[in-house]
Amino acid sequence: MVFTLSSHIEILSTLGARLRAQRLAQALPQRDLAHMAGLSLGALRKLEQDGQCSLETLVRVVHALGLANELEDLFVLKRQSIAQMEQAQAVQQRQRAPRRKAP
Repeated sequence: MVFTLSSHIEILSTLGARLRAQRLAQALPQRDLAHMAGLSLGALRKLEQDGQCSLETLVRVVHALGLANELEDLFVLKRQSIAQMEQAQAVQQRQRAPRRKAP
């Protein structure tokens, strides 16, 4: 699946299905994974069914499955040129977003 061409609902469903596949590959029943992640069984079922969950729920399940390292590169600025490296460094130093200019 190409996420850039997908709707947010398709992405959520795909991520839920991928987490379900990971759970099944580890031969974990939903009840056991929910317990390991400190979640209700319903929350895990909802995540696997349609990807609907809070960010905390997602991180708990990913961590319980031993996949926390998969989150390592999520949303990290990718630098492909010197200009992008300089821009990323400037962003890291900035504390606030720039203000909009008045029309």
